[in-house]
Amino acid sequence: MNLAKENVMNQILYRKLQTNEAQLFWNMMNELDHETKFMMYEPGERENTASEIKAIEVLIQSAKDNKNYLLIAEVNHQIIGYILALRGTPNRIKHTAYIVTGIKKDYRGKGIGKTFFTSLDNWAKGNGIKRLELTVIRTNLVAKRLYEQKGFVVEGTRKNAMIIDGDFVDEFYMAKLL
Repeated sequence: MNLAKENVMNQILYRKLQTNEAQLFWNMMNELDHETKFMMYEPGERENTASEIKAIEVLIQSAKDNKNYLLIAEVNHQIIGYILALRGTPNRIKHTAYIVTGIKKDYRGKGIGKTFFTSLDNWAKGNGIKRLELTVIRTNLVAKRLYEQKGFVVEGTRKNAMIIDGDFVDEFYMAKLL
């Protein structure tokens, strides 16, 4: 491992959020929207409203209560990435969780994603989750490779799932059974 990568990895703190950090989390997601075309929201589309911040507070609390899972990575008190698992609510899908993850550009390729998914697996196994699900844009080969390394398999293709820069793009639907 090169020295620069090792130094960054030594600075990374993984932790759960507190509800009073909802605005900080919104800020990081908004920054991701501007850094990559692989996230759901386009730049400027995410609304910074009281109701949106309240919804994030509810999400953070649900993770604190262990109903869902939310882990962040931070360097120097700045959130640089997250992994979120939303557990199915109806009884028939309570054993599933849908995953969303994002890492800021300057911190990709430093092992954060691997750490996120290892931690997620531990949470899932301890909370009766038997199936993890996610989608990934077909051209996001780096993310797809990470997911495959962590045991996810492509179950299908969602044709024309999104429109990016005026073009339809496909998504892979991926899952992992625990």
